[in-house]
Amino acid sequence: QVQLVESGGGLVQPGGSLRLSCVASGRTFSNYAMGWFRQAPGQERVFVAGTTRGGEFTYYADSVKGRFNISRDNTKKTVTLQMNSLKPEDTAVYYCAADMSTVVDTNQRNYDYWGQGTQVTVSS
Repeated sequence: QVQLVESGGGLVQPGGSLRLSCVASGRTFSNYAMGWFRQAPGQERVFVAGTTRGGEFTYYADSVKGRFNISRDNTKKTVTLQMNSLKPEDTAVYYCAADMSTVVDTNQRNYDYWGQGTQVTVSS
């Protein structure tokens, strides 16, 4: 079992920044690729960013490429999503997830564990 807890969400103006964190407990964190997903009201949950077990490789959805940065610290069992130049369309509940895979997977069905989510609202 892996327990994931997200934090760092909130209300921010367009163009602003937020930093989301996800702390893991339980099984060996470094055994899991990690991903961030988001779900806007009335929409399906979609992939945002992911990183491999050791953090060597990252992958981003086109909609956030160049604005968001995912990183991880396996010693602290933490994965972070730095979000810059935020837009109103980034408003969503953001989830971190763990996948026992050697690659970054954009398919949420392949993720084994999920956090409870943190709300991000971008509005003036």
